[in-house]
Amino acid sequence: QLQASGGGLVQAGGSLRLSCEASRSIFNIKIMGWYRQAPGKQRELVAFITPGGVTTYEDSVKGRFTISRDNAKNTMYLTIDNLKPEDTGVYYCCAGARDLRSRYVPEGYWGQGTLVTVSS
Repeated sequence: QLQASGGGLVQAGGSLRLSCEASRSIFNIKIMGWYRQAPGKQRELVAFITPGGVTTYEDSVKGRFTISRDNAKNTMYLTIDNLKPEDTGVYYCCAGARDLRSRYVPEGYWGQGTLVTVSS
């Protein structure tokens, strides 16, 4: 129900835009998020966006990552500028919600992941 794409091999300093297409039933009501998993590390939250377009970013990516969504296309995007080798990893999109403490919680809807490799 979620399909991620857009990864690839990019030189440091370049930009990339990842896409995540979702089914309408999920996209219209869920908070959509991006996670990434670097080699040998745990999956970590990058950013999420509400159906109304309100965005939240992890501190480590603020200023270089931009999350957005096109509700007409049921598609979410993640634009990464000034790519760094440490951005290398598999990027996953997901659908979820906020818990009582306003933390983002995926609800079992995951894309298959798209690999981003940044060369120095």
